[in-house]
Amino acid sequence: MDKNQLGVQYMQEGKWEEAAKLFNEVIEENPTDPIAYINFGNVLSAVGDDEKALKFYEKAIQLDENTAAAYYSAGNIYFSNDQFEQANKMFEMAMKKGLQSSDNYFMLGLTLVQLDQGKFALPFLQRSVELNEEDVEACFQYGLCLAQLELIDEAIVQLEKCIELDDQHADAYYNLGVSYAFKENGAKALAMFNKALEIQPDHLLAGHAKKLIEAAN
Repeated sequence: MDKNQLGVQYMQEGKWEEAAKLFNEVIEENPTDPIAYINFGNVLSAVGDDEKALKFYEKAIQLDENTAAAYYSAGNIYFSNDQFEQANKMFEMAMKKGLQSSDNYFMLGLTLVQLDQGKFALPFLQRSVELNEEDVEACFQYGLCLAQLELIDEAIVQLEKCIELDDQHADAYYNLGVSYAFKENGAKALAMFNKALEIQPDHLLAGHAKKLIEAAN
C-alpha cells in the first residue's frame, strides 16, 4: 500500500494528524503529484480549515487541470459555505473532466435547486438515482424536485421509493402527504402526515398540514 492509500485509510479511521503527515511526505517526495494535494486538502476540509483546503485543490488543478476530484472537493466546500454559484461551476468542471459519479450528479442537481433552477437540476438528480438506486437522499431530493415542478405522479413514485429504502424518513412521508393533498386525496394525505408525526412528533409542517386536512373534512 503506497502512502496516498495509507493516508486515505487513516482518514477513514479519523486519524487526521497521521494522514496529514503522510500526505505531506508524499508532497515533499513528489511535488508534482496532484492526488497528494487533493488528499491533503480533504484532511484540511475534514478538520474545518476550508480556506487552506481550497488552496490545495487549486494547486492540484494547476498541476493537472484534468484532475476531476479536485473540482468535486472544491465544489463541496463552496456548497457547504452557501457559495452556490462557485459550487455549480466546480461540479460542472468535475463532470466535464470525466467524473460521472452519482455523488457529483447529485451535488450538481442540489446546487441548481439552491439556485432556483429546478428544471435544470432535474436531469442531474435523475442520473444520480439511476447510478445509485440505493441512495435515499438522492431519491428524496429527486422526488422533491419533481414535486416542486408539479410533476406530482412522478414525485410520488420517487418518494415512495425513498420510504421503501428508509421507512423512518419523516420528510418523505410529509412530502408524500403534500403530493396526495395536491391530488385531492385527503385520506391518503392524512395517513402520510400521521406517519411523519409518528416518526417525528415535532414535525411542525406535518402537524400544520394534518390540522388543515382535518379542518377541511
